[in-house]
Amino acid sequence: MHLLKIFSFNNSEKYALEIQDVLTRHFQSKLDEESDRLWNEGILDQKRLDELRYEDFHAHC
Repeated sequence: MHLLKIFSFNNSEKYALEIQDVLTRHFQSKLDEESDRLWNEGILDQKRLDELRYEDFHAHC
């Protein structure tokens, strides 16, 4: 809701791209942290990454 309120005041394309960039960097950071945790705990390794490369995640929906 808060983001919608922000956009109601400034709905320019440039502003939307700035918000998109901020959100992308935030969630990429979260993903990196979780990936590092999984790697450090031995849950994720190169073999598993290679397996995931060919996984069809939409088939499980």
